[in-house]
Amino acid sequence: MKIFLVSGVAVAAVLFGPAAALAAPSPEDAAFIFNTLSFLANGALVFAMAIGFCMLEAGMVRSKSTSAICVKNIGLFSIAGVTYAIVGYNLMYNGVDGGFIGSLGLFDTPDPASEASDGGYAAASDWFFQVVFVATTASIVSGSVAERVRVIPFVLVIAVLVAVIYPIQGAWSWGGGWLSELGFSDFAGSTIVHSVGGWCALAGIILLGARRGKFAADGKVNPMQASAIPLVALGTFVLWIGWLGFNGGSQLALGSVEDASAMSRIYANTYLAGCGGALAAAATYFAVFRKLDITLILNGVLGGLVSITAEPLAPSFVQSILIGAIGGVIVALGVPFLDRIKLDDVVGAVPVHLFAGVWGTIAVCLTNPEASLVSQLIGIVAIGAFAFLASLLVWYGVKLVMGIRLDEEDEMHGSDLTEVGVASYPEFVAGRSG
Repeated sequence: MKIFLVSGVAVAAVLFGPAAALAAPSPEDAAFIFNTLSFLANGALVFAMAIGFCMLEAGMVRSKSTSAICVKNIGLFSIAGVTYAIVGYNLMYNGVDGGFIGSLGLFDTPDPASEASDGGYAAASDWFFQVVFVATTASIVSGSVAERVRVIPFVLVIAVLVAVIYPIQGAWSWGGGWLSELGFSDFAGSTIVHSVGGWCALAGIILLGARRGKFAADGKVNPMQASAIPLVALGTFVLWIGWLGFNGGSQLALGSVEDASAMSRIYANTYLAGCGGALAAAATYFAVFRKLDITLILNGVLGGLVSITAEPLAPSFVQSILIGAIGGVIVALGVPFLDRIKLDDVVGAVPVHLFAGVWGTIAVCLTNPEASLVSQLIGIVAIGAFAFLASLLVWYGVKLVMGIRLDEEDEMHGSDLTEVGVASYPEFVAGRSG
């Protein structure tokens, strides 16, 4: 803490003279400022993950469905913000008190002039940091069900996910609910964020079925090539950068030397886990298929990042690499496994976010001596069962009311022309005949 204060006083004295230096904030005010700044800066990094998800998904789908991906991504981030302000935040954090659910009501920030500088943080900065996590959960679903889901039904499912399903299960742990009382530990959301998105995606792809032509009658898998690998790589790198804020900001403070040191370690461990995931995914896939599939390597990065998210502070550098590497192996084997059981996950979201998320939550016990394997397993099962069954019910309800899948002709032409009306690559996309 003294380092921050001395540095601030010195800079103020140089820039503005002794008078400014005398006006340096108190230790309590300084902690308040740094904590708030951490939420805002790291939250902005997490928000930038929207770019990563959008570009990764836009590159992985075929060119006739790219505009629809962009519509879904801008829509889900907008819906997440509105619903989390209206109902989600209070449902997750207000009055949970060891139970299962918070309270209904509009989130309302206090007057800035009345917020006490007591070493805490501005309420709006916390809300901002939390809402971008909600939107991240929804983004996981978008690419998984791409190319055959209708946009409006997808948006309705996502609205329920971000307004109700995510906040309720989040209240159980981060909101001080029953899983928190049980000792369940998930630092930045391997289960609470990533697995929940993965469960919703799994429910969606089960009910939607595969893209037409993906699986032949004899069981053969027909690869459907990504439209723009450079976009997939760009999206992955942006997600990797954003993940530093995702995990680092989950330290929830930057107002002391200890917090600054912890956040630095989290940043480093997060980066290394992504490296481990990339290398292990590449080695595993090459050993099995004798190919270096770039999409699998990029997903290996994400699998490593998901794996370290449940506990990015406690591991050593070597442990972080190994945790991420196992996540990469899980992804490299998980993607072809889904193909074998005829589940069509366009971007590999289920292996990356669900399978690796489960592993990361269990891996907490390897580096955090306070974690209980029983508590971790109870949390994984409880959150997984709730998220999957609730999502399945919502998907099925929307399917009964208005349908969730494009008809055969619309799917053939692509959702860009049939639902959005704007083709991303008009020179490559054929219009409707007649």
